[in-house]
Amino acid sequence: MITLDELAQKLKILGYPVAYSHFKSPKTPPFICYLVENSDTFSADNTVLSKSTYVNIELYVANKDLVAEKKIEDMLKENKLPWGYDEIFIIAEGVFKCTFSITLIN
Repeated sequence: MITLDELAQKLKILGYPVAYSHFKSPKTPPFICYLVENSDTFSADNTVLSKSTYVNIELYVANKDLVAEKKIEDMLKENKLPWGYDEIFIIAEGVFKCTFSITLIN
């Protein structure tokens, strides 16, 4: 199991600027933002047994960057974190947003 803080540290090791949700000033791609989308708990007998936290890791790049995507994929594999993937081009910003959706279970 990995915590949100540990995930942040592992993302920073990849060599790109990293921020929770957003940066305070504009950044030039590539950069990474991560954000908790929501969370759930599993409980029985009025006791919380575990918590699932749904996190999106967003890689922003000016051009399709398979190397950057592979770095994130390899980190997720290494930490046994399955992911979903989605990609869009944000016309107004001129960047691709590659989203890796994961679940942290505590």
